[in-house]
Amino acid sequence: MKTKAKKKNAAATAAVSGAPAELSYSGLGVSAGIAIGPAHVMERGLIDVPDYCVSDVDAELKRFDVAVELSIKQVEKLRIKASTLSEAAAEELTYLLDAHRQMLAGSRLVRGVEERIRKEKLNAEAAVQAELSQIAHAFAAMEDAYLAGKIQDVREVSARLVRNLTKAGYQAFSGLAAGAIIIAEEITPADTALMDPAIVGGFASALGGAEGHTTIMARSLGLPAVLGVPSLIHAVKPGDIIALDGVRGTVVVNPSEATIARFERRREALVRRQRQLDRLRGVSAATRDDVRITLQCNLELPSELALAQQVGAEGVGLLRSEFLYMNRDTLPSEDEQYVAFKDIVEGMEGEPVTIRTLDVGSDKLAYSLGEHISPSVNPALGLRAIRLSLKVRPLLDTQLAAMLRASAHGKLRILLPMINSSSEIKRVHEAMDKVVKRLARKRIAMSDPLPELGIMIETPGAALAADSLAKNCDYFSIGTNDLTMYTLAADRGDEQVAHLYDPLHPAVLRLIRSATQAADSAGIPVNLCGEMAGNPRFTALLLGLGLRDLSMSAPNLPRIKQRILGLEMADAEKRTAQIMEQSDSGVIATLLDDFNALE
Repeated sequence: MKTKAKKKNAAATAAVSGAPAELSYSGLGVSAGIAIGPAHVMERGLIDVPDYCVSDVDAELKRFDVAVELSIKQVEKLRIKASTLSEAAAEELTYLLDAHRQMLAGSRLVRGVEERIRKEKLNAEAAVQAELSQIAHAFAAMEDAYLAGKIQDVREVSARLVRNLTKAGYQAFSGLAAGAIIIAEEITPADTALMDPAIVGGFASALGGAEGHTTIMARSLGLPAVLGVPSLIHAVKPGDIIALDGVRGTVVVNPSEATIARFERRREALVRRQRQLDRLRGVSAATRDDVRITLQCNLELPSELALAQQVGAEGVGLLRSEFLYMNRDTLPSEDEQYVAFKDIVEGMEGEPVTIRTLDVGSDKLAYSLGEHISPSVNPALGLRAIRLSLKVRPLLDTQLAAMLRASAHGKLRILLPMINSSSEIKRVHEAMDKVVKRLARKRIAMSDPLPELGIMIETPGAALAADSLAKNCDYFSIGTNDLTMYTLAADRGDEQVAHLYDPLHPAVLRLIRSATQAADSAGIPVNLCGEMAGNPRFTALLLGLGLRDLSMSAPNLPRIKQRILGLEMADAEKRTAQIMEQSDSGVIATLLDDFNALE
């Protein structure tokens, strides 16, 4: 009751003073930092679409049907999320989403689009635009102001349909005010790749989980981010001032002067903390009992290279090559990829760079690959990563050629994602042999010896068969993000099951230990490049499991180094042995957190 009264008084004060009321929302703080700036609200209207005649009407109707089904799933997902809000907010948002759901189930809009496709042979996007225009004209003529106002709902549903039909990521963020806070229903990894940290202050969205790829991108770029705030998109107008706390998961719309001052004090404290960590740049990462640990960086985009150098990374443990395929309609050429890889290899000035072949699928969609990827019932279990590369060999051959050429400019390693069997590795070796011969005939320079070929351990199958996989590759890289997701059958990017995604589950820890021991037995290097590597909470546990090489987002590296400097390896191994005897993740978490509190 006090909270409601407080909000009511704030609203009344704002109304009297003419200032908008301060509104506070809570979500998942997924990328640390404080940002204060004007709101940039994404995609409330339709986007420009082509207008053409189709030759196969049935195929176009099917394409529209797929877009309708996807739109329904998105609305249902929002409805479930809305149920977690306060009673009043949940009722209001659910009512709105129910109206959207009904519009997608055979309403005048859907029927009209289908009729236009059949009779006029219009492409589905243009049919949506034409039908919306006709409905808007009819609504505008109504004398009932309430009914006339419902056209906004039709516009939002139409915009959703067009986005799903075009599979369009949001366009480049141009003309933004400095420090703008991006507000959207959903932020995709491709959207995040377009954000310039020098301009964008941070972002918040209605959908998203704490461990999705968008989160990884935000952390890599150092952008404060809050996800899972369902009612936010309907409460923010373009230009509203936003205060965003990516640590606590708080978003404040139209903050008061006192609130802004509080956020600025928090930001100053974080800056002071970062300056302390920056002093560790030239310090080697070694435990108190002198066990040396290698700390490398994961890169999502070439623009992060400077940050990796700034924090003193000892190499790039994972360069995700997906950036080359995002936000474009055509595939990148061999020369284009070669130049991008060469620049990063040269930029690391002799430190190793591990480049992963294309891992598109699941939550990482590249529209330039549309002709090669069909909609999947479950993208995480479908045609993705090495499966796609082996099926569409030109994709793999082009990447291998670019990597081999870039290897002439520094230390480069090749990494294969989502490997499950030795036969997959052998097929890549065969492809690589052919590419090497082709380049040699053309007298194109490559490293001698050739780059090492490693594999990601990110499925239970790979971890359990690690001993046999080790015979066919040069090193392991453990990807704990997917390994946790596949082991626990919980989508890390889905806020509805986020609570089930637990890296401390005993099954996950046993699989990490199994892969690490298999690498040690085979005499090959092993590193860990998942998000666990960048969380100080897990550092002692990972070292206790035998890992001596960790790769993470650059902003996290100083914190991990500081944690390592304060550890005794003998103590970490002893506590890890106790943890590995447990069968309950709650007990494991307690044992680990108690150990961290004592250190």
